[in-house]
Amino acid sequence: MPTHSSGNNLAKMGRLEFRRRVVRGFLAAFLLCLLASIAPLLPSEAVAVDEQAYLTAKGRLQQELTRLAGLAGGTVGVSAIHIESGRQISLHGGERLPMASTYKVPIAVQLLTRVEKGEISLGEMIEVKASDLHLGTGTLTGLLNQPGVILSVRNLLELMLIVSDNSATDLLLRLAGGPEVVTSRLKEIGINGIEVSRSTLQMIADRSGFQLPPEGDWTLKALQDLEAKAPEESRRAARRRFEADLRDTSTPDAMVLLLERIYRGSLLNPETTDLLLDIMSRCRTGEGRLKGLLPPGVVVAHKTGTFPGSVLDDAGIMTLPDGGGHVAMAVFIKSPEAADAKSERAIAHISRAIYDFFLFHP
Repeated sequence: MPTHSSGNNLAKMGRLEFRRRVVRGFLAAFLLCLLASIAPLLPSEAVAVDEQAYLTAKGRLQQELTRLAGLAGGTVGVSAIHIESGRQISLHGGERLPMASTYKVPIAVQLLTRVEKGEISLGEMIEVKASDLHLGTGTLTGLLNQPGVILSVRNLLELMLIVSDNSATDLLLRLAGGPEVVTSRLKEIGINGIEVSRSTLQMIADRSGFQLPPEGDWTLKALQDLEAKAPEESRRAARRRFEADLRDTSTPDAMVLLLERIYRGSLLNPETTDLLLDIMSRCRTGEGRLKGLLPPGVVVAHKTGTFPGSVLDDAGIMTLPDGGGHVAMAVFIKSPEAADAKSERAIAHISRAIYDFFLFHP
């Protein structure tokens, strides 16, 4: 027969079991609530939340690009794509704007296509004649005033892309098959928004308001005299015509598509692609544009374009840090009233805004 103390023990055990059941019930309810709170963040819902955050950030970037474009004045076209994810942003990305020397990128692509076909060689030596020394940027006209130099196709390619040498460009444009062939090649590969129409010399003559003499009469001195003697009224009228001309223009979207295709290796074989990107990464012009506000060490393979007082461009591929991927970007500014320094700063700010966006929203 149980004693009084044993009855007390049984009662205590009952109370303990009751408490355990209460605690277990509480824990079960807590876990259910916790799972319910986590559930919206699982698979499809989590993707939807991430996408909404991306779209919100993209909208803010779009507003910032519009604000920054206003700092440059004139017409600003911007396009950028994160190559690995395919995410893209643009502002007036479909508007045709002057390429200036960024048109040397499609020339390089067509030239290297001919190299891959065995039609020309990078080691082929090209004589630089008196009629090949042209107006504008570069090294050849700055150092030479007489013929007698022989350079390889590769040397000329480096001069064209690294220091934007116009004399080298016109030689290579001829080797590439001419403007029409370059444009036709682009259309063949599905890039329809880029038009290469003239040599750099012809562009400068058209913009400066003077007529080129027959090619046999071309000398650097003769060309410089023609440019210097063009009447001011002729210059102003020529500049207005030039800025309305659709020749040698591109949409920012089309230029970015070309850069993306270059990087993906769909236009040239891997070795040739690496060569082109390496040369572009050594570009010495426009340090204050796409690269101007980026952190030290960010690699940008790019090509600039400039007509002082009216056109300021930069287009290239930036490498994001820590395996963040690559961004192809083009910023074109047709800004007759803005100072070049002001437009250049606007490009730097636009580039940094896009860099930061894709760094955190690849």
